Amino acid sequence: MLDGMTYIVQRKDRFYVVAYDGLDPLTGRERRRWHPAGTREDAEQVADQLDTDRPRNARRSSAAQLGDFLTDTWLPRKRVHVRATTAYRYAWMIHNYVVPRLGDVQLRALRADHLDDLYDHLLSSGGRKGQPLAAKTVHETHLIVRNALDLAVQRRLVHRNVALTIHSPRRRGGGSAVARVWSAQELAAFLDFAKDQRLYPALHLAAHTGMRRGEVAGLKWSDLNLGARRLSISRTVQSVAGIPTEFGAKTRTSRRCVDLDETTVSELNRWRRRLRRDRLPHGADDWIFCNTKGRFLNPESLSQLFGRILRRSSLPRIRFHDLRHTHASLLVANGVPIKVVTERLGHAHPAFTMHTYQHLLPGMSAEAATRFAGLVSAANR
Repeated sequence: MLDGMTYIVQRKDRFYVVAYDGLDPLTGRERRRWHPAGTREDAEQVADQLDTDRPRNARRSSAAQLGDFLTDTWLPRKRVHVRATTAYRYAWMIHNYVVPRLGDVQLRALRADHLDDLYDHLLSSGGRKGQPLAAKTVHETHLIVRNALDLAVQRRLVHRNVALTIHSPRRRGGGSAVARVWSAQELAAFLDFAKDQRLYPALHLAAHTGMRRGEVAGLKWSDLNLGARRLSISRTVQSVAGIPTEFGAKTRTSRRCVDLDETTVSELNRWRRRLRRDRLPHGADDWIFCNTKGRFLNPESLSQLFGRILRRSSLPRIRFHDLRHTHASLLVANGVPIKVVTERLGHAHPAFTMHTYQHLLPGMSAEAATRFAGLVSAANR
């Protein structure tokens, strides 16, 4: 770790030597000791003495390597402020994407062309099997490096953040993968094909509500109001290092109520009867969807089940998350108001919903043009 680092700060006419002692293991806050000095020369002498007095095995200099700084200093600091799933993803990307290529590069020696080379490599063959990474993933890697170098500048380890001098990969022509959706006929065919699966009710619910897989896995029976035919979404289950972990809903708008149709309510009632028959937990505080041992469901298993079913069918290949896109696009295409779709999906604003799904409905613009021409023609007559 970069413990014991010293640097000089000037406040008005006084100089101080600041000794950085790393993060407090309990609070995660930075620990610093301030040593007053009269002049800069005095401050430099104090700094040299502190460096000399410090044990050799605890000493670190500006020759620190990027990999060590990311894993030993930046990542522990971020863990205090972000979700466990986010911290795990940061650690995974650092270990698999940054460290193998740039881990041994000293912070002071890091240049913009190092980062350009890293991003070009990831975009061409950075995947686990040598396949190209999505531009969005490489962009996220860039944000990690940029944020870490901001911290290095604050700690006076480097004079400037070289990541600020280059464009992110996302702006160099890449972009997020375009969502793919099914037609209503294709979705119906999939659901019919999946009918015999034990967890079919979970797939049916995801398709008929647009819920995220973590939201489906995080449901409890107390969240279901049969009289109002409504589900309350207040938590999510996510996989952290392969272990299902419960979290509260990510944002205020993610906490929402979703109305259900009669068929979906019937599926949930049938599922609860099956749990009762199999002597699995089905009380108010139990998970709606559980594994065969009655424990809560790993959301990864839903994606894996979806993929297995899809591979046996002749339907176009989409991701489990694209069920959410399919739900939204079918609603928008059939005239459901954007505000209603926004509320069902838990988006923060209708503008985001429209921006996300307008490209999935190319026929709507042509229809609008035809309608407008008809209005003008009718006025002329």
